[in-house]
Amino acid sequence: MGYRVAVVGATGNVGREMMNILEELEFPLDEIHAVASRRSIGADVAYADRTLKCQALDQFDFSSVDIVLMSAGGTVSKEWSEKIGQAGPVVIDNSSAWRMHPDVPLIVPEVNPDAIEGFRKKNIIANPNCSTAQMVVALKPLHDEAKIKRIIVSTYQSVSGAGKEGMDELWAQTKGVFVLGSPPPKKFTKQIAFNVIPHIDSFLADGSTKEEQKMVEETHKMLDPKIKVTATCVRVPVFVGHSESVNIEFETAMDEDDAREILRDAPGVVVLDKREDGGYITPVECVGEFGVYVSRIRKDPTVKHGLNMWVVSDNLRKGAALNAVQIAQLLDSRNLLGRH
Repeated sequence: MGYRVAVVGATGNVGREMMNILEELEFPLDEIHAVASRRSIGADVAYADRTLKCQALDQFDFSSVDIVLMSAGGTVSKEWSEKIGQAGPVVIDNSSAWRMHPDVPLIVPEVNPDAIEGFRKKNIIANPNCSTAQMVVALKPLHDEAKIKRIIVSTYQSVSGAGKEGMDELWAQTKGVFVLGSPPPKKFTKQIAFNVIPHIDSFLADGSTKEEQKMVEETHKMLDPKIKVTATCVRVPVFVGHSESVNIEFETAMDEDDAREILRDAPGVVVLDKREDGGYITPVECVGEFGVYVSRIRKDPTVKHGLNMWVVSDNLRKGAALNAVQIAQLLDSRNLLGRH
């Protein structure tokens, strides 16, 4: 028996990707519904060989479905996710609205699958921040082996992390530079074409940003609260695919060759690490892929037990839509929704 699934925010980048991945992974469903705001009523959304007509969020009967994949932003999620959960279905939310709530599991299936058992408290499961998700997939097997003491991460995040508006702005500015001059920024605080911006989300009192805070807090919740984490998050002129330079300090020795072998055997991780020209992964090559790619694994000689590595993933997939569908698969495999 299959599930009845609704995708909220179905017309957005991540919502459409959720539809694609449900099909690619052959998730067992009997019904699928595309849901969005009223301005998207009747909009066409593709699923497999079908075209779905978008239904309005405030008119949809959520008691008629089992799973809601929510990708409509934090404001909408704060207003709707709890109501939807009370109507019966489990909400798998892609926004930051519920991630740190004590009664809401924050899940990356390769990292902390057992935490899913507590989802019934609110009938909500949170999907982590895109940059955190790919990082913890790569860190988990190493932490299990040698205990991570400290992480220093610098991110190189694509504009698709800021939605369609971010992608459109990069495209318009890139064209404009060669024609009539770059149009002024609207979505970002500075020109993004041919530039990098060390600022994602709003600033906090200590000088960090919310994006950087998310990486710290979410790593603590999913992996280990004892790990010291410091992050610098940067927007770069790449359409899809987040990259991260990760420096790790372990409590005990971790040889770079051992790390390479551990990661090769880890779920969700692909190691591409040759010490030659082109022997590493870049964002362009990971687009459309499921894996978290790790390259440039090498010793950090400045600390006793240190390693550096380069981590890249498709942020619309593992960083968002894929992870949400994998959470749904986890619910199914553990028979937590009682549809078998």
